[in-house]
Amino acid sequence: MKNLVKQLNAKFVLVLLTMATITACGDDSENPDAEEAAMIQLSTDATLGQILTDTDGVTLYVFAKDVSGSSACVDGCLNKWPIYYAKEPQIGTGLEAGDFAVITHSNGSKQTTYKGWPLYHFSRAGDGVLETAGATAGDGAGGAFFVAKPDYSIMLANAQLVGNDGKNYTSTYEEGEGATAFFVNASGRTLYAFTNDSKDVNTFTASDFSNNTIWPVYAKEPKAVVSAASKSDFGSIDVFGESQLTYKGWPLYYFGQDTERGETKGVSVPSPGVWPVVNTETAGAE
Repeated sequence: MKNLVKQLNAKFVLVLLTMATITACGDDSENPDAEEAAMIQLSTDATLGQILTDTDGVTLYVFAKDVSGSSACVDGCLNKWPIYYAKEPQIGTGLEAGDFAVITHSNGSKQTTYKGWPLYHFSRAGDGVLETAGATAGDGAGGAFFVAKPDYSIMLANAQLVGNDGKNYTSTYEEGEGATAFFVNASGRTLYAFTNDSKDVNTFTASDFSNNTIWPVYAKEPKAVVSAASKSDFGSIDVFGESQLTYKGWPLYYFGQDTERGETKGVSVPSPGVWPVVNTETAGAE
């Protein structure tokens, strides 16, 4: 009888151990926090310099039409540009955790953002198969998708121009509908030129900078620019002891009343086209 009890106890213990093992394995495979191990890191591309990649070294991209901070890539667009999302990712050396956030895409999916720009992968065939680690074939696609970089001074937006008067404007500054491409800084703030300026000459800013809150000079050093633009077209001038970035000779400004990402209120002040946005089609200053 004692031997029988011992055998039953041994079998009972074995069953408990087996169940514990199965339960543990199930927990691992269904762990909702498994994505937390995802890494967003910097990789170095021979042509583009430092770029953002996922934990496997697959390149991350941003979309010019997302300048407002929400994703404009919907429906079929997402076949080629799958949403990137990592729950509480580890942030690699050289990146700041505060630059990353999460939004909810219009399709209900979560999406990671960098400096307010939603992030994507690239699937060349649109079949969900991502490009290989280290590839950057999606850069410049459609003149609207670009690799995500930590050091952009100039990025490209593509959106409807809406003036301070609340009216919609076309790229010729006539009232009307239609998206226009324009340069913004890394945080999506619009850049303008002043038609009264001339090549490398700022005619607006007062010597004491008393009007700099109206049209602040853009003083960022021209480091990385989106591949749609040529870095050689950018320069800088001295404005009463302060540096100002130029594009094709045009001094660049912000508009003080643009307080949200992608706003273009300045295009109607004081009348349409006096302070135009700037893009690759902008003619050189004379």
